[in-house]
Amino acid sequence: MSNPLYAFPTSCDQTLRALARYPSRTAFAWPGGSLSYQSATDLIGRMQSVFMRLGFVPGTRVALLTANRADTWCAGIAAQLSRLSITWLHPLGSLDDQLFQIEDSEAQMLVVDGMTFRDRGGELAAKATGLKAVFTLGSAGYGIDLLQAVESTGSASPRNFANHDDIAILNYTGGTTGKSKGALRYHREASGSANAILADFEIPETPRYLTVAPISHVAGTKVLPTLMRGGTVHMLKGFDPEAVLKTIEREKINFTLFVPTMIYVMLDHPLLGKSDLSSLELLLYGASAMSPSRLVEGIERIGPVFSQLYGQTECYPVSVLRKADHDPKSPELFTSCGFPTAACQMKILDNDDQEVANGQPGEICVRAGHVMAEYWKRPDITAETLKNGWLHTGDIARKDERGYIFILDRKKDMIVSGGFNIFPREIEDVLSQHEEVAMVAVIGVPHDKWGEAVTAVVVAREGTKPDPDELINLVKTKKGSAHAPKQIEFVSELPMTGVGKVDKKALRANFWVGRDRMVG
Repeated sequence: MSNPLYAFPTSCDQTLRALARYPSRTAFAWPGGSLSYQSATDLIGRMQSVFMRLGFVPGTRVALLTANRADTWCAGIAAQLSRLSITWLHPLGSLDDQLFQIEDSEAQMLVVDGMTFRDRGGELAAKATGLKAVFTLGSAGYGIDLLQAVESTGSASPRNFANHDDIAILNYTGGTTGKSKGALRYHREASGSANAILADFEIPETPRYLTVAPISHVAGTKVLPTLMRGGTVHMLKGFDPEAVLKTIEREKINFTLFVPTMIYVMLDHPLLGKSDLSSLELLLYGASAMSPSRLVEGIERIGPVFSQLYGQTECYPVSVLRKADHDPKSPELFTSCGFPTAACQMKILDNDDQEVANGQPGEICVRAGHVMAEYWKRPDITAETLKNGWLHTGDIARKDERGYIFILDRKKDMIVSGGFNIFPREIEDVLSQHEEVAMVAVIGVPHDKWGEAVTAVVVAREGTKPDPDELINLVKTKKGSAHAPKQIEFVSELPMTGVGKVDKKALRANFWVGRDRMVG
């Protein structure tokens, strides 16, 4: 049991305090509507009243499937205040993936965005075993319309019944290197995340935050910090570059978060040059590496507002590369994920959990108050991941003499070719600097002589035809012959996961059919 005397306030407490502090301000805005801080408080209270009447035991999982909506975010808070725990289903996930998360988490309640996910929600409600309550936001022809139920509830003030030893959230990993796992946090682990974000991310004094990426994942972690600063969360339901650019200009957005692929699309959009983005103070990016050449282009065309975040479902945030480190005159830092946040202790450890020398590769290992408690129902993997009191991230990196962290690759993505350990990320960083390369992913494919052959899968910039030999020689010159790709494959697009990462598991699958090695 944790000792509440030494604990952060829970995110529930922080939310209610923030909403009470700025009652007349606009908490949420979206095309066609808005919600004040006071109205959000009232909505959460009435939703909580509906949930409490169901009599679920503390810790009962509530699955939520939604586009970016203020009322579903409020529903999640209402559930947590009621000592229930939440599991966000990925809005871009497949039916099988979402069903797996509902079944694996043993969710007993499902809350569905009835406008965007009416049909999918109906499939889940029909197929998922163990569900005892299904709510929809808006009439959907199944379940209970939560908004209608709230209307008939009358007024109700929200109350926080959750304590630090109640389960707060069960978030599932992206599954890029294997089966998705549920990272469980009690309120004691979830409570410090917003403080860590506010301490180290250069969030504006009064944020006008535009969330385009799903609030079910990293974009959602900036909602509470925005409210704690008395700002407004502007919500778009999906990534439409024209809508994004117009919203930034119209609403004077000063803070947003994108994955690199979104930034590439915006840089290539004809409206970019005609849009006033001068209000932007901070553009966070993360989830995957960004092309250094495109980063320079972004700084030149959008401004010195870029900052890179690093973390994972098991611990977020871990480190940040701040705006001042994005200097086109020092582009070597563009491949760094920055410095550890003040709330994290980070070391680069070898396979025996001994710290490696500066410049040497090892695994990023982390200690922090916001590290997950465990993988849900996976004691063996939990023990392996949290061994010796460190979260083993699975990311291989090196640290320079100043303390900057440079991620080399996922441990499972390492290529062993001719006896050499090769990290694809290093090759990708070289190839992405070529002006005709839009995106690139490097994988190992089976080879009778080398064991694995380095293979680069490239998306060319529109209207260009990169010379494969030129790309191979570029790597050979920069990294040596062992790193040089044995082959270059050109594709129109790379497979992506729902959170904007290149799906290397899917890329490798075609090459490893019938082979012994796992593609995960």
